[in-house]
Amino acid sequence: MSDHREPPAMPVQAFEPPYYLAVFTAVRTADQDGYRETNARLEDSVRSIPGYLGMDYAQSPAGLAITVAYFRDAEALDRWRTDLEHRAAQRRGRAQWYRSYSLHVAKVERSHGFTREG
Repeated sequence: MSDHREPPAMPVQAFEPPYYLAVFTAVRTADQDGYRETNARLEDSVRSIPGYLGMDYAQSPAGLAITVAYFRDAEALDRWRTDLEHRAAQRRGRAQWYRSYSLHVAKVERSHGFTREG
């Protein structure tokens, strides 16, 4: 997922480990027909998965998009991985929307955060 409706004001908070994350890094093609609508539906869908913790997104001026999705446990991440609409979007992404992508899944063992007052 990489074309969010509005940029996040703050990064997803640090959670008590362990938890899991999926890092999706992509470069899109010029043909983005249907991408925004599909992405919006998928963002709504992932929020309904018990154990979903949040998502961060960034895009470079050159077009490299990075999405990090956070999950409380491996079961929640697996529910997202096997979601039927998500699987269909993956197939369409390989056929149409992405020039290249990589996916990295990790178990977080340490986490902390900082927020400046004021």
